[in-house]
Amino acid sequence: MRQFPLEMHHMAPGRVVEWRLRSTAAEACGPDDAADRQASFNQDKHFTVAEESRADGDPIASWVAVTFEVAGALDEDALTRSLLAFVQRHEVLRCEFRRLAGELACAPIAPDELALDSVPVTAFETSGALKHFLVERFKRSIDTLSWPLFTMGAVLREDSATVYLAFDHIVCDGLSMPVVVNDVQSVYEALCRGEEHVVEPAPSYLDFAEEQRGRYLSIDATDERLDNWKAFIARGGGEFFPRFPLELGVEPGRMYPIVSEASQLLDAGEAEVFEKACLAVDGKPFMGLLAAVAVCLREAGGPGVYRGFLPVSERGRSGWSDSVGWFVNTMPIEFDASPGRDFAQVVAAVRAGFSEMLEHIDVPFVRAWQLLAPEEFGARSWPYPVNFFSYIDMRRCPGAERHEDWRPSTHVWSASANGTCSWFQRDRDGLHMNSMYVDTPVARRTMDDFQEALRLTVREIARYGSLRRPIALTAPRRPVRTPLDVAAYGRRA
Repeated sequence: MRQFPLEMHHMAPGRVVEWRLRSTAAEACGPDDAADRQASFNQDKHFTVAEESRADGDPIASWVAVTFEVAGALDEDALTRSLLAFVQRHEVLRCEFRRLAGELACAPIAPDELALDSVPVTAFETSGALKHFLVERFKRSIDTLSWPLFTMGAVLREDSATVYLAFDHIVCDGLSMPVVVNDVQSVYEALCRGEEHVVEPAPSYLDFAEEQRGRYLSIDATDERLDNWKAFIARGGGEFFPRFPLELGVEPGRMYPIVSEASQLLDAGEAEVFEKACLAVDGKPFMGLLAAVAVCLREAGGPGVYRGFLPVSERGRSGWSDSVGWFVNTMPIEFDASPGRDFAQVVAAVRAGFSEMLEHIDVPFVRAWQLLAPEEFGARSWPYPVNFFSYIDMRRCPGAERHEDWRPSTHVWSASANGTCSWFQRDRDGLHMNSMYVDTPVARRTMDDFQEALRLTVREIARYGSLRRPIALTAPRRPVRTPLDVAAYGRRA
């Protein structure tokens, strides 16, 4: 399972069917009868930005989608039942969000008060027309301020189908996507075998949100649990956000259209060797990759000390691994990658920085932002290009043993940005990178050079177990990045 732009998907055309969710309770007595619960810090900030941008006539739009394959002719009734069971299982998907007395409340609809209607859409004769429809469909149907906060459908053919689900970020994160695939496919296959299925509620993200708010809503800027954030800010010259250290050609206060690219850094064999090289210096693969990123940024003119944000999953702390929700805390990480340090020394610095970060992981990012950078907290986006690194080993996600059969993929889209974000995924076929960044001439040159240097650097580590020479980003060469092989994740047209 890997992440790449939906436009890159090798999806054969076919007949599109969608499933529309509705509340039978709302039809009977109106939505106000449901009991309200409090949203999480992440959800509150996300919803507030949507409200403010909508009021100004400049709505901020984004979505997270997942697609996967079903072999053989689709049993539409079985998929309908499976999709309904999936929504019933995860409470956050059954929530309507609304502002009450300043607080963001969410009112969950009872599982037995939901219905799912199958709606024929149209048939497409070309892959290009199909993908254009899906991109536009997700843009129009995903609205932070309107329930339901996701859309579901499938592309049907005689001998296969591609199922798709697209979500607003307010109800999910990247690690929710493997859960989606595993839940829907497992129930669908069981129903096709003639087995009955009883919906078992997953641990609810709403419980997680309420527990988190209970611990941190009452703290103020003097709380000692914010000391690590304060020290990080002080070392960064008073800035809450760590800047992306390379030039992207952006103007302050301006948002830009986005370029989204995906490429392969290492194939399966190279990724195995790279992992061994990391283990040999007492590091994990993500530590070795982050060390390589730091060295490449430094060689391009960035500082010797790496400072960035690293999203960390909070699923493992209390058994949320099979739940859908926004279980992500964004944390600051800092380590020394100065010239003259070899690979082992940089990895050791990453390991130390990561260990320090984990000691303070409990403080929610949004709460720290609100208390320590209140002026910037009122903005709708991060104030300038921010250094951001994300890594997921998809081989360890729920259902990973069936990914070869299901061929799942994740797709992220946003209407605009003022910086860059890079996501790295490891799967059975290697190490892959998806970068989204501002569409400026300077950013295109910068990111082309950076991605090429990173590819050469990780291959150098995989080949020699070390950095034998610095990889210059300004060398006069054409990038030779390996295009991401996405053909295996969908049927060719």
